[in-house]
Parts: sequence; C-alpha cells; structure tokens
Amino acid sequence: MDKAFWTAHFVDEKAKVNADYYFNKLLQNLVEDCRRILPDQFISQQDGAPANTASLTQDWLCRNCPEFIGKDEWPPNSSDLNPLDYHVWGAMLEMYHGHSPKETNITELKTILKAIWSDLPQGPNDHAVLSFGKRLQACIKAASGHFKHAL
Repeated sequence: MDKAFWTAHFVDEKAKVNADYYFNKLLQNLVEDCRRILPDQFISQQDGAPANTASLTQDWLCRNCPEFIGKDEWPPNSSDLNPLDYHVWGAMLEMYHGHSPKETNITELKTILKAIWSDLPQGPNDHAVLSFGKRLQACIKAASGHFKHAL
C-alpha cells in the first residue's frame, strides 16, 4: 500500500499516554485510517503497553474491528512480530541520522519525520511485511521466547 495514504499521528507534547488518552486521542483515528485504506482487510493487534492492554481499549477493539487479536492471544513484548518495530522505525532512524541540518523545534521535527516516512523505499517495507510468516513460525518454534537469532 502506498505510504501516501497513511497519516502520521503524533502524541501531544508532554502527554501521558494512558488508556484514556490513547482511546480518546489516538486509537479511534488509527482504526479509522485502517478502515479508509483497507476496508475489512486489516487485523488489529496491540502491543503490551498498558494503554493498549487496558479493558477500555481491548473492549472497544473487540466491538469495532473485524479482526482483532486480543492481549491474551499475542506474545508479550513482541517487537519481533511488528514490522514497524523490526523494520520501519530503524529505517526511519537511519534516514534521520543522515539528515542535516538538525531540527531546532518540534514542528520542524514533525515535518522531517513526515518527509522521511514519505521517502522510505517501499520494497524493503514490503519485504518486512512478507517476512512476517517466517517470524511467526520462529516465534512458535521458540515457544514465544526470543527468536531473533533464529531468523
């Protein structure tokens, strides 16, 4: 999917991302983006952050997402099963380190992060998503333990 269709969502400066903030400021917008881009073709899965595992979040996702993997069905701390964690954030950080001059305020930082997102080559992103099945199999083989070394 072309990244131009995805929207960057930023957490308010000095915000505490608890269940209430996540639910009221982020979650519904993120799910709406998914519905707009991939109607009935996305699976919602949250990581183990307290705001994501809160009953408010879990209950709403169960009621409002066509496919949802609940917190008890997903290995905790599973960054190796999230393409954003195992590929995208690192690729963006690498591109950011090569950016000059560095930003002097939050507005400039948000602007460059949006530009970096737009400039990420799609091929490696596609490869990261396609490797997901292999990662799931490694996770199962490791009984939900660490498996990055097995990839």
